[in-house]
Amino acid sequence: MLGYLIFVMSSSLVILNTAFCSIPILGFGLIKLVLPFKPIQALCTSLANKFMWLWATINHGILHLVNPKLEWEIEGIESLKKDGWYLMISNHLSWTDIVVLCSVFKDRIPMPKFFLKQQLLYVPFVGMACWALNMPFMKRYSREYLIKHPEKRGQDLETTRRSCAKFKDTPTTVVNYVEGTRFTPEKQKRSKAGFEHLLQPKSGGIAYTLAAMGEQFDSIIDVTLAYPENRVEPFKAALMGNMTKIVVKVRTLPIDENVRGDYFNDKPYKRRFQQWLGEVWQEKDEALKEVHRR
Repeated sequence: MLGYLIFVMSSSLVILNTAFCSIPILGFGLIKLVLPFKPIQALCTSLANKFMWLWATINHGILHLVNPKLEWEIEGIESLKKDGWYLMISNHLSWTDIVVLCSVFKDRIPMPKFFLKQQLLYVPFVGMACWALNMPFMKRYSREYLIKHPEKRGQDLETTRRSCAKFKDTPTTVVNYVEGTRFTPEKQKRSKAGFEHLLQPKSGGIAYTLAAMGEQFDSIIDVTLAYPENRVEPFKAALMGNMTKIVVKVRTLPIDENVRGDYFNDKPYKRRFQQWLGEVWQEKDEALKEVHRR
């Protein structure tokens, strides 16, 4: 019973925090929409990012308030800088991941901007605030749909380019969950990818981002997340006060020949890129095996 009372309290605090911070962020977004002048837009973007930082800071406080025994194990963040441009790739386990990434990186790199499914645009407070923060909303088309509607081919890349163009004047961290969905044991079995703790990485999304902004990124931040003592339902565990340990392992990868190229027209490069991403994911799976063996 106590756990569910904590769940109600923590959920209410998160909702109130989200509503409180979303309203001014949306206001700055509307100002940018009606006053499309670069100095005004830059100022509004900066202020909106500050409120996102405030949202992340309050969420971090709520996480510790309801999980007093929470232990963090973080490594590899020492070389990051606040004024850089980064592409962040990460495994995806839970809605908790967003809170964790923002908590860990909010004072070390520019506030993370997530690629979001278009359906999230209609979530109260959250959707419009993410729009105001210039987060990219993606409408993915299946292979079967594109066969029937070839005129839609390439629209994902164009959407990514338009979204990333908004980041060129302000240091930004663009986050891509390479697996495309949250990990579950059922999805892992269906994927038949050969990983123990991961799903098959999808190269298209990260390739879109690199095609749009590759020359501007300083490096790629490869993040490995784990909740070793709360593996089944980490989001529920965090809200009920049962989260005990969060592991965040970070590697900084260079923007080199492995990620530079024409993914969409150069087939040898596309194969090389997919092999590189597969190797990154294999190393991530080994790191997760080590975390869960302890």
